[in-house]
Amino acid sequence: MKVSTRGDYASRALLSLALNDAGVPTSVRDVATRTGLPQPYLEQILLALKGAGLVRSKRGVGGGYVLAHDPADIRLSEIVRAVDGPIVAGDFSEPHTDGACDHEGQCVLLSIWADAGARMRDYLDSYTLADIAMMAAGKADWPS
Repeated sequence: MKVSTRGDYASRALLSLALNDAGVPTSVRDVATRTGLPQPYLEQILLALKGAGLVRSKRGVGGGYVLAHDPADIRLSEIVRAVDGPIVAGDFSEPHTDGACDHEGQCVLLSIWADAGARMRDYLDSYTLADIAMMAAGKADWPS
C-alpha cells in the first residue's frame, strides 16, 4: 500500500494550516512557501480539499484557505480519501461477489487484501490533524 504524492501533499498542506491558524485565511503562496510544495499543484489539491469540505476559501485581498473544521475533527484518513479516493489495498472485487471465488485460492487472497485495506483505514483513522500538529510542534510523541 502506498499513499500517493497527492495524499502526502494534502496532509502537509492541512498540517500547515493547522500549525499556523491565526483565524485568518492563508494564501496558497504562503502554504507553498512554508511546506516547499509546488504552488500550481497545491492549488489543485486545495480545491479538492474544499470540495470534500475540509477547507473553506475566501477570495480577494486577504483571501486564502482556512480549515473548515477543528483539527481534532479531521482524521488523516479523510484527507487521504479526499484526494485519492477510497483507501484500499488494491483494485480487487470483494470476496464472494460476482464469481470472485471461481478460481483456486482466490477468495482467501481477496479476503486478505480487503483486511489489509481495512487495517490501513483504521490506522489512518487513529490520527487527527490535531494529533499530528502536536507531534510536529514537539508537544506529543511521534509514532514508533
